[in-house]
Amino acid sequence: MLKNFWYACEFSSAITKKPQQIAMLNQRFVLYRNSQGQVVALKDQCSHRGAALSLGWIEKDCLRCPYHGWKFQADGKCVEIPSNEVGKPIPKKANVNSYPIQEKYGFIWLFYGDLPAGERPPIPPFPEYEDPKMHPIYIEYRMQTNYTRVIENALDPAHLYAVHANSFGAGFAQDPRVEDYVVKDEDWGISTKIVYKNYTQPKNGIFKYFFRPKQTQLNATTTFYLPNITKIESDFGRGKIINYAIHLPVDENTTISKRIQLRNFFTYSWADRLFIKFHHQVGLEDKVVTESQIPQLIPDNLLTEVHVPADALTLAYRQMRQKYLAMGWGLNSEQYKLDSSHQHKSQSIYTSLMN
Repeated sequence: MLKNFWYACEFSSAITKKPQQIAMLNQRFVLYRNSQGQVVALKDQCSHRGAALSLGWIEKDCLRCPYHGWKFQADGKCVEIPSNEVGKPIPKKANVNSYPIQEKYGFIWLFYGDLPAGERPPIPPFPEYEDPKMHPIYIEYRMQTNYTRVIENALDPAHLYAVHANSFGAGFAQDPRVEDYVVKDEDWGISTKIVYKNYTQPKNGIFKYFFRPKQTQLNATTTFYLPNITKIESDFGRGKIINYAIHLPVDENTTISKRIQLRNFFTYSWADRLFIKFHHQVGLEDKVVTESQIPQLIPDNLLTEVHVPADALTLAYRQMRQKYLAMGWGLNSEQYKLDSSHQHKSQSIYTSLMN
């Protein structure tokens, strides 16, 4: 897990004036909206006896602890202890951590780290979300595995025909080859474009109705943004679908994927349930495989697993992740520090596969 990034921790519509607990990064946070509709984020642990503040209530834009009624401002400062005599000073240690928040692209973003505001990486761009021609649906599901495996699954172009054989992946069955592709550096991320020239009409699922020719060309652009965002744009001529996913690390063995899918065809609201149902089917196919992987956390050493050219994008992700862990941006940075020979061997494997 990485610090010093903005984490999209919940859909905007899910945060109300009622305190809500958000579990991520092996921690608990509490989010709520104040009277102006602004989102407040605090550590979900009272400094007194550790009770979950998310079980408390809002009073004049402040949060009351459910255990002893301690009152906390939006900046985490404790401003009242009911059991104290009037005028008794409040200990400075009574305060709880507060976190910067932005609301953008249908998500609530929480910054976790120690960088000053001017040095923080930006929230990655998602301009398609504001395009009125693109119709959104919102989906989420939980996987019992490390978020790094979930990210790699989303970035992996070679698994489609096998894992998704009963859904859209059937279109790759006649030609599952992945032609060599180029990984491009993005601001705080990486991307690639892959053209599937022999994509055939799926036999199952909702997309079989939109692939009229028996064979068509599918253009896919896959992007990864630090720390945990994947964006997959699929253009098949008759329409375009964009899957924007936040893979939220709840703990070392639990991931919640919160996804916004945009489409510019068949944009009737009544059709959303069909796309949501199909998306959950695809997600379940991925879930079965990713939860079976050992180890659950991707190995830091590239020598641990076997690689092929189709793995170029996932290998680039591993290289990027190792870079920031080595910089000390890991939440357990000492655990992930790599010695120079380890890094050299990993770089050699990566370079040989890319050439």
